[in-house]
Amino acid sequence: MGVKPEIGEHLAQRAAGGMPEVWQAPLADIRKNTHSHIALRQPLINLYEIQHKTIPGPTADIPIRIYRPTSGKNLPALIFFHGGGWVLNFLDIYEPSLRKVALNGEFIIIAVQYQKAPEHPYPIPFQDCYAALEWTMSNASALGIDPAAIGVGGDSAGGNLAAAVAIKARDNNLDSLAFQLLIYPCNDIKMEYSTATEYSEGYGLSTKAMKWFWNNYLPNKSDHADPYAVPATAKNLRGVAPAIIITAEFDPLTDDGRNYYQKLIADSVPSVYKEYAGQIHGFFNLGGVTADADLLYSDIANEINGIIGRGN
Repeated sequence: MGVKPEIGEHLAQRAAGGMPEVWQAPLADIRKNTHSHIALRQPLINLYEIQHKTIPGPTADIPIRIYRPTSGKNLPALIFFHGGGWVLNFLDIYEPSLRKVALNGEFIIIAVQYQKAPEHPYPIPFQDCYAALEWTMSNASALGIDPAAIGVGGDSAGGNLAAAVAIKARDNNLDSLAFQLLIYPCNDIKMEYSTATEYSEGYGLSTKAMKWFWNNYLPNKSDHADPYAVPATAKNLRGVAPAIIITAEFDPLTDDGRNYYQKLIADSVPSVYKEYAGQIHGFFNLGGVTADADLLYSDIANEINGIIGRGN
């Protein structure tokens, strides 16, 4: 069937814009180009409260945004790590989507602006994200969060970070981590799977770009076998938090997400998997472009609430 018509139009518009690939221009220019992301032109729905603050991290203070949909107390919480190959993007791009997810699910979202590679390669972004989990758990009562209903999530590189945080939470016996949400994650640096070839270019994210991101995040080859950097290398995932895996049909990373789901299932981790037909990498931030984005927000809310026992 191919990509959905609205996605085909979106890709054509992107191509017509003539933006350089990530490896073709200075990093400052590539980062500046993200300020033209289509999500920044989407309308913002109102929530009960949105807080901008910083929390202490291992190497620097970490900016976060707290999205609170209602005045209710003892709410579930999703700690969200954004995508962008560990190199790009900023929280404004995620405002439209995260507000909708918070409202749909009636849970608090804490979005984390972790430090970026290549200036701050692994393990710094991962350490920032794990510190955000620890901070949230330590401050759950003051934040009005149910300590038994805290999960982590993210898209793309953020999915990698969420998967890694979930593994470390298991290793550190943080049994209260309730779930992990992995939206088209990049958990396998080798990328030796068919979708990395079938959809290597022409669908937004390219395989060459993904390899460039990996090289910036993990410049030291000794880290390539570290499950906190490359979750697919984990010898055993038994005991990690229940998982929600989301993929898009036309994405070089589709097999990455599918393979990780199968690895979770093989290790007896309760998990659900959904692949969105006709979609591409990045559609989480394409509300207003494709109706599947709003479907995704609803699906995320329903799946999380189902895991934590707050479903209908």
